[in-house]
Amino acid sequence: MSESGLSAAEVGKEIADHLEKHGQAADARGRRLTIVEAVLLATVALLAAWSGFAAAKWSTESRLELSQSTKHRTLSTEAELQAMAAQNFDASTFNAWFTAWVAGDQAAQDLAVRRFSDEFKVAFDAWIATDPANNPDAPKGPRFMPQYQQPDHQVSVEESHRADEAYEKGARAGETADDYVRITVLLASVLFLVGISGHFRVHGARVGLISVSGAILFYAVILLIAAPKP
Repeated sequence: MSESGLSAAEVGKEIADHLEKHGQAADARGRRLTIVEAVLLATVALLAAWSGFAAAKWSTESRLELSQSTKHRTLSTEAELQAMAAQNFDASTFNAWFTAWVAGDQAAQDLAVRRFSDEFKVAFDAWIATDPANNPDAPKGPRFMPQYQQPDHQVSVEESHRADEAYEKGARAGETADDYVRITVLLASVLFLVGISGHFRVHGARVGLISVSGAILFYAVILLIAAPKP
């Protein structure tokens, strides 16, 4: 060592040692970041696969429920049409009976009564028991009696309720499928951020991207836990 300080060779050696130490430290930090990125990528890949599977299952469930709703709605309409046809037939036979009753034609009355449907005959007998010819408080006709029941109308009401229930289930399943799709999009954004973080040489930039990715992943996991399972 000269009186003026370190020699040029010694200065060069110190600089080389300093760079080597910092390079090793940088390599160590880079390896740790690479491990964290790998863990994030593996976790996101598994969660994204599950989220996509759940979205597909709920979407299928939605389509099945909506198709069931359409089927029950069709059955309801068919039953209601049959009930209307039966009501029209009952009305026509009652009109025939009433015309014969006004004319005092007993044979025509008996013929009309024989044409009554079973449901209408029960209501007709109950209506006759109220003495409608002399009782001003009697119902207007057999169709206004509580005994008059239309099985097809009841079927129509039941099928309509089933259609409504299936539609609500299908709508909820569709919303759940959409929720899983949104979760999958969040997970895809994590894949994107982690994927580009490795291209940054600046340590702080990589840490920032990894931190944002971790926050998004945490939020996506919470949504996955809360979402209905397929």
